[in-house]
Amino acid sequence: MQRIIIDPKIRHGKPIIKGTRVSVDIVLSALASGMTYEEVCKEYGIKKEDILAVIEYAASILTHEEVRPIKMMVKK
Repeated sequence: MQRIIIDPKIRHGKPIIKGTRVSVDIVLSALASGMTYEEVCKEYGIKKEDILAVIEYAASILTHEEVRPIKMMVKK
């Protein structure tokens, strides 16, 4: 996780890959759109290890996410 940093001076504090301006959400979006690791690396000038760090970061966020049920109001 040392590859992912948050710096308020870079990309308004979005989590990015250290030493780049490439944000976690950009990499995840690229992968979700069907790009391969190799294509993402070439497009954004990053390494496979950076992509794996992005995925690990996203997984850790979801692991610690708290889900709370919302009470639905029924109209009469």
